[in-house]
Parts: sequence; structure tokens; C-alpha cells
Amino acid sequence: MAGSVLAPAPPAPGPKAPAASRGRVRRALSERRTRFGLLNAAPVVIYLLVLFVYPIFSTLLLSLKGEDGGWTLHWYADALQGSNLKVLLTTLRISAETSLLSLVIGFLLAAAVSRLKPLWAGLVMIIVIVPHFISALVRTYGWIILLGEHGVINNALTDLDVPGAPFQMLYNELGVVIGTTSVMLPYTVLLLYAVMKGIDRRLPAAAASMGAGRLTIFRRIYLPMVAPGLINAGILCFILCLGYYLTPALMGGPKQAMVASLISEQVMKQSQWNGAAALGIILLLLTFAGLLLLRLIKAVSEAAKNRGIS
Repeated sequence: MAGSVLAPAPPAPGPKAPAASRGRVRRALSERRTRFGLLNAAPVVIYLLVLFVYPIFSTLLLSLKGEDGGWTLHWYADALQGSNLKVLLTTLRISAETSLLSLVIGFLLAAAVSRLKPLWAGLVMIIVIVPHFISALVRTYGWIILLGEHGVINNALTDLDVPGAPFQMLYNELGVVIGTTSVMLPYTVLLLYAVMKGIDRRLPAAAASMGAGRLTIFRRIYLPMVAPGLINAGILCFILCLGYYLTPALMGGPKQAMVASLISEQVMKQSQWNGAAALGIILLLLTFAGLLLLRLIKAVSEAAKNRGIS
């Protein structure tokens, strides 16, 4: 068209682009700082490859191999049906119950400790954390002594003539949840305490001076500020519970068998390595799903903060 002005089209990427990219990589590798960084990172990368990536990759291959050596999804289908599926659902249910109970107790404890003076708060946190460094086996046997039919708690309840005492608190789901909650509680308290200590106490005071009641302050100010810590603590507890073995094995019964116990049984008693590998990969995928959910919630929360919604 006569008189029209056409804007020049941007130059199309040609074969020079990869060459330029390779040139940048060569220049980066030629820098002493880059070489020094790679040299320092090499032991850690090798360590992760040998002890984490290779075992996971080997387990994945094992779970995809049939008894005749060919590729198959039989072990995954077997893991997601019948008694194996029941164990998987039991694991998810107990992990959810443990996470919920840990959040409730951890929230109350962390809220109380965050209001104490630094000296008393430090002493209480030591009491909370120190049991975490004791062997899980010792702690589990301690709970067995406390919760047994002739344990300390049942003897006290019987002496007080509580109707129905002694209660069955071991070798059932109640015993498993109590035991796993005691293991997860320090994680919850530490995470929530860190979040609660960072809350500006002037905000609730300012809301109270404006006439807001305690319930309104808790619902509109305190709880939204603690919510990220609650979500992080809940997902962390859930992920840790998924693969927990010792306490459910000692304090639960056959109906409370979890995936870790099932894997152990398939390897130790049945020598069924392929099925155990498939269960392990499913457990790993559930863990990744939990981490992905955590990142998604964090991204949504940060986006809301940037828009001034939180």
C-alpha cells in the first residue's frame, strides 16, 4: 500500500542464539568464582545423587518390574486394592487425626508460652523439646507403661471409681494417635511459637480500644496472622506421620497397621520387594503432594498479602 509505514519485524532467532548461550556458559565457567563454587558444591551433589537419587530411582525401577522381568503396573494396582488399600486409607486417617490433635494442643501450648516472660518461656520450651531428643523406642515404652490396663492412668481412674475404668487405651487407634501426637507435638509447638512471637501485640490492643471483643479480635486479627504457621505445621505433621513406623507398630493392633508396617512385612516376611517398592513410591508421591500443597498455599497467601487482602 502506497504511503503506509510498516514497522520492521523483530529478527527471528537463528542458529546464533545457541552459540551465544554456549558462549555465556563458557565465560561463566572460565570465572574463578564459578569454578570455586562448583568445586565446593560437588561433594554435596555427589552425596545426594548416591544416597538419595539413586535409591529412589532403583526403587522406582523395582516397582515397575514384574516377576518375569518385564515392565508392569501390577504392583501399583495390587497396592491400591483390597487389604493394601485399607492400610493406605488407615495411614491417611491416622495421619490426619494426629495432625489435627497436634495442632490443637500445639496451638494452646504455643499461645500460652508466647505470653510468658522470656525466662519462663525458655524453660517451658526446653521441657517441650528435650523429650524429642530421647529415643523414640524409650518414649513409646513409656506410653505403654502409662496407658496399659494396669498402668498409671488406669490405676488412678480405677481408684477414683470412674465408671468404665480401666479403659482400653493401647493396641487400638486411640493409642496410636496418642503416641504419634507426642512425637509430632514439638514440631507443631516450635513452628507456632515462632509465628506467635512475631505478632505485633499492639494490633489486638488497638482493636480492643476500638471496641472489638475478644472473639472478634481472635477471629479477625489473631487467627489470620497465625494461619500460615498452622498450615505449615499441619502439613509437616501429616507428611511425617505418613512414613512413621515404630509407635504405630508397638501401640497399635492389626487394624491400625500403617504403610510403613506393611512395607516391613512385605520385605521381612514375604520377600516381596516389588510390592514394597510400589508402596514406597506411593508414599513418596503422597509426600510430594503434601509439599506441593504447602507451596501452593504459600503462593496464594503471598499473592493475597501483595493485594492487601490479608
